Amino acid sequence: MKVIYCTAAAVACLGLVSSVQAAQLTVSSYSTPNGDGQAAGGTYNYWDGTYSGSGAKTTDGAPLSGGTGALTDGFISASPWYLVSNVAGTGQYVGWLDTVSTDPVVTFNFGGPVTVSDIKVYLDNTGSGGVFAPSAIRVDGLNVPFTAPAIGTVGLVDLSGLNLTGNQHTVQFKQATGVWVFVSEVQFFGTAAAGVPEPATWLSAIVGLGLIGASLRRRQSQAGTRAEFA
Repeated sequence: MKVIYCTAAAVACLGLVSSVQAAQLTVSSYSTPNGDGQAAGGTYNYWDGTYSGSGAKTTDGAPLSGGTGALTDGFISASPWYLVSNVAGTGQYVGWLDTVSTDPVVTFNFGGPVTVSDIKVYLDNTGSGGVFAPSAIRVDGLNVPFTAPAIGTVGLVDLSGLNLTGNQHTVQFKQATGVWVFVSEVQFFGTAAAGVPEPATWLSAIVGLGLIGASLRRRQSQAGTRAEFA
């Protein structure tokens, strides 16, 4: 009977090999036209008011770049836009009106190459005040089929079955005439490129493999010794 031995070093090495799994990906920054607001006839201002990058955060449709904000802050609104928006433009949604920011494109940047398998978009489809789900969503320039939340609700649009590679991906929200699109969060899922491990990681892997090899040689030697005396 063959006995298979598993050492702590082996487990560590196997963990290193299998550590790349589908998970939520971190957005390092995104570029977007700022949301619109009272200047476009809105009740409040639906700007990306907490955006950390450059751009006029209190101007409708102004280009924002180099930072992150409401679209990736980890907060998913469970309430309709009219309960969580304000004049300061720091509410839970970024909202665009088609006559001002027509079919806005948001460019998401990652810290390195990634493969995106799934994008989750949380938005308002209440229909209140002309706020509806987008008529189409284009990812990296291509239409992606989706099912919108039921009219009168807020919820998730799940763009699944993707296989997008690169360190930058775009999401465009297509609007019908006179329609506002309100988005509270965009999440990406997939895998990051393996990259080149840090020196300490390489050292751990080499030491682990060395221990495995030494252990196997020792066991083979012991087995051979026992065979001689058998």
